[in-house]
Amino acid sequence: MKKFWKNDEDLFKHARKELFTAVIGDAMDKMKLFHQFLPPRIQPLKNDMFLIGRAMPVLEADTFEELSIGGQNKLMAKPFGLMLEALDDLKKNEVYICTGSSPRYALIGELMMTRAMKLGAAGAVANGYSRDTFGLLDLGFPVFSYGNYAQDQGPRGKVIDFRVPIEIEGVRISPGDIIVGDVDGVCVVPKVFEDKIFLRAFEKAREEKTVLKAIQDGMSAVEAWEKYQIM
Repeated sequence: MKKFWKNDEDLFKHARKELFTAVIGDAMDKMKLFHQFLPPRIQPLKNDMFLIGRAMPVLEADTFEELSIGGQNKLMAKPFGLMLEALDDLKKNEVYICTGSSPRYALIGELMMTRAMKLGAAGAVANGYSRDTFGLLDLGFPVFSYGNYAQDQGPRGKVIDFRVPIEIEGVRISPGDIIVGDVDGVCVVPKVFEDKIFLRAFEKAREEKTVLKAIQDGMSAVEAWEKYQIM
């Protein structure tokens, strides 16, 4: 199979129609990229949410008061640190993906995601909780998090940098990597390998339909594997 998409918009459109995280993960396994899924507790707010976009990584850190005056880091005296700047820097089809803090408070809320939507962002992934759940659900914006928890980050955490590489439990996320999320989890497609990974994923997704039809028609699992090498 040859590359058939022209740009990100085209790739993402085809991915929404044909792909899912399981088949993308399988494609990465074949390339020996074995550690590309974020921890399974990061789940969509609604099971039918599908997310695909370029990573805009955001680095968080715990704090112990909203404003700390007199220290060496000026961000400590700034509400939310660089969170507002990070939000305003989002580009079309980017994913606000944040980590670095302890899970004591929510990292994403309705006002933040409303701004992200206005900028054309694709969605958000938090290595932590989200809040304002009814508002987020009304937005229909793809949000993936540990779940719902109202406690605010205001006096508890700040964004200390963005558009830098981050890591979530051994998975490295660099700016521009492709983030894909659905009900089965969130995976990270490294930018350097993205064309090969998506070509493999599209090919496998299409072949799986053939295998499914064969099994529905009565073919055994052993026969299906011997013929198609897909399961």
